[in-house]
Amino acid sequence: MSLIDSIMKTIAGSPGDIANLASSLGIDPKIAEAAILALAKAHPMQGDTVELASASTGVNSVVLGQIVNAIGGEGSLGNFADMLDAGGEGNPLGDLVGMAGKLFGQK
Repeated sequence: MSLIDSIMKTIAGSPGDIANLASSLGIDPKIAEAAILALAKAHPMQGDTVELASASTGVNSVVLGQIVNAIGGEGSLGNFADMLDAGGEGNPLGDLVGMAGKLFGQK
């Protein structure tokens, strides 16, 4: 189970995991995962979260909007972004790398 799947299971109303989300939207799970990371990164930025994530991933804004709705809306996206950005520096990817490193015994 991925870290994103673990977080999704803690958010009320989310589809449970990346595979279920991707299946419900008819997209590849890797695209769904990249989209969620992009949405989480874009959430605290100035501007429209969906449009910013679309510009950085190339994923259609309609699909990104469906992902936001599927994980419980903007409020849940904010919770998701906070969980991914544990360091508070605005970069959830750095925190994911750090979490993965801890899982594999790196400091």
